[in-house]
Amino acid sequence: MAADLRPEKNVAILTGTPQSTRQILRRQLLERRLALSSDEWARHSKAICGYLQAFFPQLAGLRVGFCWPIRNEPDLRPLLETWMAAGNPRFSALLPVVVAENAPLAFRRWAPAMPLHADRYGIPTPAEGDFILPEALLLPVNGFDTAGYRLGYGGGYFDRTLAALHAQGLQPLTIGIGFELARVDSISPEAHDQPLDAVVTEAGVFMINGAAG
Repeated sequence: MAADLRPEKNVAILTGTPQSTRQILRRQLLERRLALSSDEWARHSKAICGYLQAFFPQLAGLRVGFCWPIRNEPDLRPLLETWMAAGNPRFSALLPVVVAENAPLAFRRWAPAMPLHADRYGIPTPAEGDFILPEALLLPVNGFDTAGYRLGYGGGYFDRTLAALHAQGLQPLTIGIGFELARVDSISPEAHDQPLDAVVTEAGVFMINGAAG
């Protein structure tokens, strides 16, 4: 059974406009994550991979979008390589591609040995290959709350991507990936924010609104 995790009340109470509050919160949470030791980061990343494998076995047979880990984000690559090695022909690991500013993301297949290039944000991404629609998304979070809303880096790429997929009648399983230090009471969600189906941290799995794993 997924863990019923309560929000930690360890982020300073912030006042101001919703946008300024989110900017301050984003900075605080990012600084907290960057302060993790390499041992903590590796241990927490391994735990997250274990929870994903145990609670979401269906991912091993889906087209799964994930993000290259930056700024001390959890590293899911070992798990994705495990699913690749299992040999299910339906499984694909996909990395996002920024095709244009303020546009939804596209996704290309990833494999460990393939060449990558840095995109406009310096993040490794496949330079070639067909665009593929994901069936599940593992989204890094700078922050998340009990309503299932995530705080990213402020570019809005994943919110636009989810809105575009929903407009096509697609409902990918969306799982937030982060550390417990990212848990807050509320990120002050705005109208464009898209809620997650679940969040996985090193402490367990938090299902949103009864979503099934």
